[in-house]
Amino acid sequence: MPDYLTSAVEIAREAGALVAEFFKSPLEISYKSPSNLVTEADRRSEALIVGRLQKHFPGHAVVGEEGGGQRIESDYCWYVDPLDGTTNFAHGFPVFCVTLGLVYRGEVIAGVVYDPTREELYTGEKGAGAFLNGQRLAVSKNANLSESLLATGFPPFDSNHDLNAQLFFRFTLLSHGIRRPGSAALDLCYVAAGRFDGFWELKLNPWDKAAGSLLVQEAGGRVSSLAGGPFNLQTDEIFASNGLIHDEMIPVFSEVLAQKSRR
Repeated sequence: MPDYLTSAVEIAREAGALVAEFFKSPLEISYKSPSNLVTEADRRSEALIVGRLQKHFPGHAVVGEEGGGQRIESDYCWYVDPLDGTTNFAHGFPVFCVTLGLVYRGEVIAGVVYDPTREELYTGEKGAGAFLNGQRLAVSKNANLSESLLATGFPPFDSNHDLNAQLFFRFTLLSHGIRRPGSAALDLCYVAAGRFDGFWELKLNPWDKAAGSLLVQEAGGRVSSLAGGPFNLQTDEIFASNGLIHDEMIPVFSEVLAQKSRR
């Protein structure tokens, strides 16, 4: 395990430095869909990460957001987002990161998230804790939703736009506030660090949440489906919190989802 994490940290730092250099220069942007853009930084960062992982761990599968990697039969699979927060990046808003999560037989066992603009490195191993720049992380101790700062995310033009808006509205009334920074990986890290008390999002891919989901749990938090069921990396939703406000939020999710299904 230490070899996995050590290598992942080195790779994430190298990719983060590459992305940071691109951030200083004019960008060439293309669109995969109306709400999903990609830059040369995404492609170059993924190529670097995939190449390094294949060199260090030739027997591991690698799945990257931009289609890179090696889809081989293996108990180990790396989920890679070479630039989480591309929309922010493309608009010059400095909230983005590089993230790598290692899964063994369906369970996340190691994760790294690196924010190059703040030089914040989040690391976690299954059963060994979560850390920010070497300092152990712990989720917040806030037990009341009304005093909680929450986070969420949803892309424009999404088919779930109405549902996202309803959830955002309801939790705005019930909480101390909601933030939408635009990087799911960092949102999960901020839950692990106690900066946010809770986070939810729909329509996420495994690479968006692999590392962050482990960090939250290793920092003492709870990760589940919106209904409170077991977290499944392969489904597109996630609900993470400090654990103390989890059961208070679940009925709100259930109520809003029920109202939508009746329409």
